[in-house]
Amino acid sequence: MPSIEQTLKSAQSQLIQAGLVDSPKLDAELLLCHILQVNRTYLFTWPEKTLNPDQSLAFQTDLQKRLSGHPIAHIIGHREFWGLDLIVSKDTLIPRPDTETLIEVVLSLNSFSNPNKDCSIVDLGTGSGSIALALKSELPHCNISALDQSLAALEIAKQNAANTQLEIQFLHSDWFSAIEQQQFDCIVSNPPYIEDNDPHLQQGDVRFEPLSALTSGSDGLEDIRLIIDQAWLHLHQQGWLVIEHGYNQAESIHQLFEKAGYQNIQLHKDLADNPRISLGKKP
Repeated sequence: MPSIEQTLKSAQSQLIQAGLVDSPKLDAELLLCHILQVNRTYLFTWPEKTLNPDQSLAFQTDLQKRLSGHPIAHIIGHREFWGLDLIVSKDTLIPRPDTETLIEVVLSLNSFSNPNKDCSIVDLGTGSGSIALALKSELPHCNISALDQSLAALEIAKQNAANTQLEIQFLHSDWFSAIEQQQFDCIVSNPPYIEDNDPHLQQGDVRFEPLSALTSGSDGLEDIRLIIDQAWLHLHQQGWLVIEHGYNQAESIHQLFEKAGYQNIQLHKDLADNPRISLGKKP
């Protein structure tokens, strides 16, 4: 039977030849860790260890899924975000490193500089719960609510909250419908923001993610317009609205913030230096 080293080299070669992934070495290692139920350090420490027939077959099955384009996170069933190991499924977006910029932006605000201070945050369209849980891990005294219109996504988010032992209030809600009378110190959201006919929807991991969590009208801004408009009623004075958006939408979103009356409007770039997070304060 093949050794760990042989298995990884063969898988990496196939992934490179297929040209479907940006990180063939890492993908091969993550797939094998999933099958062997070990961490990556084990692979480097014991490269000569051999796989048994069941392990080898299971690995080849998962490798074929990856070669067909299935996201690595869906194959192994989890993804790390902000140091948290989170369950993901076809019912949620896969948490991405660029969204960690949103967490950094919220934590940089004066309102949340003291992790022991009571505060309230709501996460709109929580999906796997990644944003809400990351913020709760840094702001343990903060009352955090997470909303989604997808019951399947909420079940995943609840499992992640239980696994990480972080207390979040989850609500089934079409944007603000379940919190009509409530106000918060901060509203955060990574809403759908891709144009309906964007060709990128037929490429990469997004082909396997829920379309309802990705697209938002002909310009990708339908949901963001609604959020910016309605968030005003759900923010305390001096409260912040923080939104993730597409790299080419910053100017339009700045105008929407201004039109709605927000002040201290800011723009932050993601890891690839693309405009990604916009925020504004209710005066």
